[in-house]
Order: sequence, then structure tokens, then C-alpha cells
Amino acid sequence: MNDLTTEIKKLEIQTLDNLKLSKAKNTIRAYKSDFNDFVLFCSKHGMKSMPTDPKVVSLYLTYLSKKSKYSTLKRRLASINVMHRYKGHYLDTKHPIIIENLLGIKRLIGVHQKAKKPLLYNDLKKIIEVINASNESEFKKLRDKSIILIGFAGGFRRSELVSITRDDVEFVNEGVKIFVKKSKSDQSGEGMTKAIPSFKYIEYCPVNHLKNWMFENKGDLIFPISDKNVALIIKKHALKAGLDEKKYAGHSLRSGFATTTAEYGASERNIMAMTGHKSVDMVRRYIKEADLFKNNALNKISSK
Repeated sequence: MNDLTTEIKKLEIQTLDNLKLSKAKNTIRAYKSDFNDFVLFCSKHGMKSMPTDPKVVSLYLTYLSKKSKYSTLKRRLASINVMHRYKGHYLDTKHPIIIENLLGIKRLIGVHQKAKKPLLYNDLKKIIEVINASNESEFKKLRDKSIILIGFAGGFRRSELVSITRDDVEFVNEGVKIFVKKSKSDQSGEGMTKAIPSFKYIEYCPVNHLKNWMFENKGDLIFPISDKNVALIIKKHALKAGLDEKKYAGHSLRSGFATTTAEYGASERNIMAMTGHKSVDMVRRYIKEADLFKNNALNKISSK
């Protein structure tokens, strides 16, 4: 009996490890952080957080709705559910007291999210010109331009960008192929290859800048900085280019690629092939943004 109990315990530990591996480390960290907030709420009000019940979760969501966006509520609910699963507990997140409460909150506070502004190609060119004219070292200029141009042209997430190694890069006649080993939308680690063609104008060419940067930077990591620094670099140069730096972040390169290519007529399929999106919903948001003026009903009148 003891041997059987020991074996079951080992299997439980291994199962828990497998569940953890099914998610990226950053995702697990976010789940834990969200759940800790729920634990504090329960502790403050004398309620049980693990295992909990739908009524307690619903009260927590109502509490959150006073200070948080609707998207935050959905994320916290998912985190509480995941942490229960990790511990072997069932939580009915489809219980009417949760679902009906969320519907009421949704009507009350709305679901509009003010996303960071995409870095469109014309603004990207302004930033490159500002970097060229700056007093920074040539080494730093080349690094920052390479990050921005490659990040934009490849539709990279900032975490993907700072994970690229020399072995992931292959220069070919048409441009460069970059292998992404793992990303947020590819938790199984199959990987994908992004193909970036050479640009006509060398001053904005991501391939040319990457080649020059790799010659100067001898390390294995192409961009040996943190993902947070990607956002800081964009904000710094956006400010110098006369743009509102508060509206830009690391994601601005990725959304800028999708919005700009949509504006130039790229299909959903081709955009998704580069960004790695699994759902068309987000891509269609970028296309909708690109169409605001491109296919505006007033265009024929305004041209008169």
C-alpha cells in the first residue's frame, strides 16, 4: 500500500511538472501573480481561496470591476481556474453566478481597450532618420536601428526578438530567414521561419542593418538586451522624432507591421504567416485600423 501511495505521489508531481511545461514561464508567473491578488482578497474577507467556489469568485470579480478593465477580469478568472487545475481542484467558471455577473459588468464598464499605437512605416522612417542624426556611438545607432527594423519587418514579439541567436539567422539571395524557436502562440515549440526580403532603400533595409550589426556584435545572442529595453529604445527615439512616446511600446513594432502591410493590401493569410497569429480576430483589428482612411466613404468627396 505504501509503495502504491509513493508511486501515485510521484505521478502527481510529474503531472504537475507537465502542466507547468505546457505554459511559458512568463505565463505561469502571470497566473501566480493574478492568483495571489485573489488570495489577498479572500484573506481580507475571511473566505477560502483554494479550493474556492463560484460565489466567492463572482464577488472578487465585482470588487475588481471598480478599478480594472474588463480584460483584466477575464484574465484573473482564467488564472484562478488554472491554479485550481494545477492543484487538482475543479472550479465551475461557467456557473451562472459568474457568467451573469460578467455580462452585467461588461454592459456597465464596456470592453474597449486602448492599445498601444502601432509604429507605422512612415513614422519608423522618421525614427531611423533621428537615430542617424543623434550623437550616440555608431555601435549603439546600428544596434537600435537593427532592433527597430528587424522587429518591424518580422512582426516580432519583443520576447522573440531578444531570443534570436546566430544559429537562427540565415542570409539568402532574397534577404534573410530567421527561425523563431518558440513563441507565445507556439507553446509546443515547433518553431517557425520568418522570411524578410531586402528593401530597395538601404537606409531602411532590415536585412542590410542586421548583417552589419552581426558583423559588429560578436555574441551568440543577436540582441543581448531584455525585452523591456526594446520598449524603452522605441520610446526614446519616438520622443526624439516628435512622436508621443507614451503611446508606443514593444508591441508597436508587431502591430505596426500588421497595420502597414494591411494598408498596402497584404492578405490576412500573408500577415498571419509572418506574425504567427493563430486567430484572425487580432489581424482583422489591424486591417480595420488600416482601412479607416484607406477605404473611407468620404475619400471621393474630400478629393474634390
